Amino acid sequence: MGALFNAVADDYDQSGVDFFAPIAQGLVDELAPTSGERAVDLGCGRGAATVLLTRGVGATGSVVGLDLSEGMLAHARADLDRQGLVVDLRVGDASEPDLPTGEFDIVASSLVLFFLPEPRVALERWVHLLAPGGRIGLATFGDQDPVWGSVDREFRPWLPPAMRDPRVMGPQSHFGSDEGMEQLLSDAGATDVRTRSVRLPVRFGTVERWEAFSRGTGQRAMWASVPPDEVAGVRDRAAAHLEGARNGHGEIEVWQDIRYTLGGRPHP
Repeated sequence: MGALFNAVADDYDQSGVDFFAPIAQGLVDELAPTSGERAVDLGCGRGAATVLLTRGVGATGSVVGLDLSEGMLAHARADLDRQGLVVDLRVGDASEPDLPTGEFDIVASSLVLFFLPEPRVALERWVHLLAPGGRIGLATFGDQDPVWGSVDREFRPWLPPAMRDPRVMGPQSHFGSDEGMEQLLSDAGATDVRTRSVRLPVRFGTVERWEAFSRGTGQRAMWASVPPDEVAGVRDRAAAHLEGARNGHGEIEVWQDIRYTLGGRPHP
């Protein structure tokens, strides 16, 4: 996974499509960091949530950003430096964060958990990072626009079984429902678990912008799985689906539900 995100790091979230930033904003809004708090962003990537957490905790607080990809962290560091923000960025595996337990007021993770091989085990470790009274927030995917689902299905004939788009894992997965995610977090030891869902409009403008967006995310691995002589056909069939999703302004617009699963660690 680290190799994939190192490969995509330069292009990640650089297509001009509003996607990762509003998702991160929604998560941080739910966690509501305050001055002086200690926060950790697990799987921080290029820092969409990290920046917001850092602004929230202020100069008297602290933020750790952890990611497996050195390339993503390099971009995060450059962006934080440009903004004059101080964050402790570390290379590390979110599945097994090498961090002190009981030390953080906030544990945040945006669009990461479904990539991990053992989500429940990882969540147990994450909950243990919380200080008493601390809170945890996760952003994962909910339902998606049928048009977007049709586009993704064009890739499926060439995808190995292990390469499942985390947006379409199905109802049998914990990630397939609010109740499943709440159960997963509760089983990991969090209390007062709840869900907030938001429907995010995603506007590509053009088919070319969609492709740039897609190749600048973890979906780059899906493109790489398609044989070279089939890529044009996949692109054309995807374009046909997307052309049917133009809004009144002529933009290609689909939607994606974002699920925020929130909980805490009680005071003793």
